[in-house]
Amino acid sequence: MEYKVFCTLVITLMLGYNVLTQGVFETCNMDPKDRLNCGWSGITEQECQRRNCCFDSSVRGYPWCFSPRKEIEDYDC
Repeated sequence: MEYKVFCTLVITLMLGYNVLTQGVFETCNMDPKDRLNCGWSGITEQECQRRNCCFDSSVRGYPWCFSPRKEIEDYDC
């Protein structure tokens, strides 16, 4: 019986999350040339994340703290 309750809870949470985000989620996976600056010179990873932005300092010459890209989830039910 506990397994059914757990599965029902997981499905309910997934559906609730989908409704709250309205099928849109944010991602930090993008080409460096597409990054839009979300911080300032010298911003730390923690400061960037507090601004709900992405941080990746591995690519020189592009913003390290940048706005996430929104994507539409495509559900086939």
